[in-house]
Amino acid sequence: MNKLILMMLVAATMFAQTKAFKAPRTPDGVPDLQGVYSNSSAVPLERAAALGAKEFYTEAEVKANKEAAAKRAAAAPAFPQANQVGTVADIHYDTAQFGLKANVTEAMSTLRTSILTGETGRVPPMLPEATKRQADARALVAGKAFDGPENRGIAERCIYWGNEGPPMLPVGYNATLQIVQGPGYVGIVQEMIHDTRIIPTDGRAHASSNIRQFFGESVGHWEGDTLVVDTTNFNDQPAVGRGASKNLHVVEKFTKTGPETVLYQFTVSDPSTWEKSWSGEYPIGKIDGALYEYACQEGNYGMANILSGARADEKKAAAAAAK
Repeated sequence: MNKLILMMLVAATMFAQTKAFKAPRTPDGVPDLQGVYSNSSAVPLERAAALGAKEFYTEAEVKANKEAAAKRAAAAPAFPQANQVGTVADIHYDTAQFGLKANVTEAMSTLRTSILTGETGRVPPMLPEATKRQADARALVAGKAFDGPENRGIAERCIYWGNEGPPMLPVGYNATLQIVQGPGYVGIVQEMIHDTRIIPTDGRAHASSNIRQFFGESVGHWEGDTLVVDTTNFNDQPAVGRGASKNLHVVEKFTKTGPETVLYQFTVSDPSTWEKSWSGEYPIGKIDGALYEYACQEGNYGMANILSGARADEKKAAAAAAK
């Protein structure tokens, strides 16, 4: 089966499923997207170069990939036991102790070879000005990475996590989010780092471009059963990362395709960063559970230990120099 026929069959199947399902309505008559979901995914963001323009696997290929992954996992060294001093497990945690089941991070099934769509399935090349902007930012902290918290990464400082977006992207753990709705608004809260976007859905215009935020300003409207969210007014450190500027523009679409599933689609544009826009999609699945707090600032031992370690090294170097 050639690539074009496969793409047409997959697209037709998805369209038929979406068209056949009629999303339930909220009391104010709009599609009800509410629930707790996992956006965990085993599909990589970008397509492996060796796959070329291949956007979808066949069912047989998916089965073979799963079997190969299972064999690799079985052959991997056993994960060290918790409380074994000096191991990763010793400084992390076992989610079972909090009553979290495996379905919290269960990935939805998809035939896609990458979350990003299109011929290459990859983020387009950066513009020279964006490359220079990144180099200049690195130069500002060169040799000063351990001077203070302001020189550490945004996520390390518990300000935001890059997967929060927009666009929202799957993350290795705590890949859960909750959608709530009220008349004229949709709220999306993500476990990592528990930030909430309040999105008005009355089609209002964006606020003044003088008002800029880490997550930008999101306004939405309904197109049939699809929630369309337009986000602009980012500051110069947008959560999408990958070198984006304050000119970042993200359009997201949320479409309920089944009782337990939402299709999430996005398009990212930034004329100051990439040669062209890039898009992606993946399914989000409901989970049987609640959204748990990710208390990043509470017990952020890494920050204190990194900085205190740097101060100890400086003291040691000063003492050696004084001899």
